[in-house]
Amino acid sequence: MRRNFEILGMCAGWFAVLAQLYLMLQNRETALIESLLRFISYFTILTNTLVALFFTTRVFGADQKRLALLHRKATPMALTSFILVVGLVYQFVLRSLWAPTGLQMVVDELLHTIIPVLMYVYWLMFCSKTTVEWKQLSKWLLYPLGYVVFVLARGHFSGFYPYPFLNVVELGLGSVLLNSCFVLLLILLIMAALYFLGKLLRPKQ
Repeated sequence: MRRNFEILGMCAGWFAVLAQLYLMLQNRETALIESLLRFISYFTILTNTLVALFFTTRVFGADQKRLALLHRKATPMALTSFILVVGLVYQFVLRSLWAPTGLQMVVDELLHTIIPVLMYVYWLMFCSKTTVEWKQLSKWLLYPLGYVVFVLARGHFSGFYPYPFLNVVELGLGSVLLNSCFVLLLILLIMAALYFLGKLLRPKQ
């Protein structure tokens, strides 16, 4: 069953990410390079790509030295935290902003609903009892922190912000930093919840 989950996660992840890239390039209104830069500016895309890579390493047994980060004990819990935040922010903040149809609707649900649920179920069933140190897990916070710095720096020069709550031009830097803190706090809370849930599920020594 575990391998079936991993194959499903790999296929769903890469299909969703590559289909979204296809759709974005098909409907692009900017130069190719700018379109690609905008594509990787979405936390949704980056996180779903990490999840797809994670499942791929499990399916094919990729070199643990080259992809050591994806083989660490804390990785499944960290990726579950991030992808759950992707889903929650979309459902409660972004879903009402548009109504995709056709292939875009399918991709949208995969990226923001199906893959987050799949990753959570996978972690709960197969990884939750793995002993994880909080120090190992907390190092993953550098990922969302780095993302915020990247988006704000790039937005300053390009004028493009991937999410409305990160748009400095419309909201001002103070509001955007506050919004970023709320999202980072949500990540931290989910991380902590999974961490303590894992401790509860592990058999006592």
